[in-house]
Amino acid sequence: MKVAQIIGRILAWINLICWGIPIVSFLLGTLVSFNMKLVVPAVLLASIPLHSYAALQLQKSLRHPEIKLNQQTPVGIRFVGLIALFIGILMVFISAGGLGIAKELLPKLKDQMAEFGQGDMSALTVGDLRELLVFYMFLGLAVVASVLLHLRLLRWYFLVKQSDVS
Repeated sequence: MKVAQIIGRILAWINLICWGIPIVSFLLGTLVSFNMKLVVPAVLLASIPLHSYAALQLQKSLRHPEIKLNQQTPVGIRFVGLIALFIGILMVFISAGGLGIAKELLPKLKDQMAEFGQGDMSALTVGDLRELLVFYMFLGLAVVASVLLHLRLLRWYFLVKQSDVS
């Protein structure tokens, strides 16, 4: 379980940093622009750093048994973890599908970006798009692995806690 804790801690920090900073800036930009249609996706995506924070609290309780786990943390790991798991699986499948059709996807992506005025995308190549999709797939796999691992660690925490009580 020591290796699982180390891997879990690394994945939690990766998810907290890689998702937390962009989501906070996205949420602040959404609130400043008063575009309330983007609040719901921002809140759903915020489940990933919230789960990572709860996972780090679980990690702290596992390393130091004298520190009790907050009463709401297991619910957060389970419920928010399911939302994060759904987002992670969705990212993996979308990225895998995009890798298969990257050549057809690139012109459509360039047209859409030009339509929304997102700058000159003429320098974007199929290789760049594939690298971006692989990066998104890695982020999705990191979320999925972290959620599944921390659900397992939470179960282990309760088994150890139950054996200490009896």
